[in-house]
Amino acid sequence: MSEARKDYIEGFGGTRLAVHALGAGRPLLLLHGLFSSAQVNWIKYGNAQVLADAGLRVIMPDLRAHGESEAPHDPGAYPEDVLVEDLKLLVAALDLGDYDLGGFSLGARTAVRGVLAGLAPRKLVLGGMGLSGLSGWARRSAHFVDAIDRFGTIERGDPAFVAQAFMKTMKIDRVAARLLLGSVDDTPPEAIARVSMPTLCVCGKDDADNGSARELAAALPQGHYAEVPGNHMSSVTFKEMGRRMAEFLVD
Repeated sequence: MSEARKDYIEGFGGTRLAVHALGAGRPLLLLHGLFSSAQVNWIKYGNAQVLADAGLRVIMPDLRAHGESEAPHDPGAYPEDVLVEDLKLLVAALDLGDYDLGGFSLGARTAVRGVLAGLAPRKLVLGGMGLSGLSGWARRSAHFVDAIDRFGTIERGDPAFVAQAFMKTMKIDRVAARLLLGSVDDTPPEAIARVSMPTLCVCGKDDADNGSARELAAALPQGHYAEVPGNHMSSVTFKEMGRRMAEFLVD
């Protein structure tokens, strides 16, 4: 297994963002999910290696307030769609003219909003995401804000227990994470028609956390659906995720 290379770029407002890369070839910019990191979402369980072995240069930033990126506490560092601003700066800094874009959960949501903001990848991959997960972000966000606000007091059996446990494992900066959650907006269903490039909606068989990925694929002009094992937390631990992505991305 190859070791990922690491560099840093400046995101919005000068926030330092860690960027991990593996492989050589066509660039694939890949975004992780909420409370996760490039290491946990893509590298640790081998999916980045699967994609690199397929001939792709896999570029995996840690989102602000995640992983090895900075987590500022200044509310001014979290304007509306700040993750999209970071994404646009990353594309420019890496001079990515012809590339593919993908993400899981919050990363998928950010990728969609990046396209709606003018980014033009050749192909798009949306992992762990359904149509209602894009349009109903306010409800989903409230769940995580509640987990942050009650952190340390949530008992097993509570719907927020898994989020609390994952934040503990990942040593999440909860002040920064709460600010970040407030910067992400809903994406109305009618906007999906503007996502015109070939798009793979890949989702765990038991993952309905963000609604139906099959429904999202049907709503996209060039949507394709692929099912992999697992639920929202475990699907990224199966190499089938990387294999389905590689099959879609590599001509």
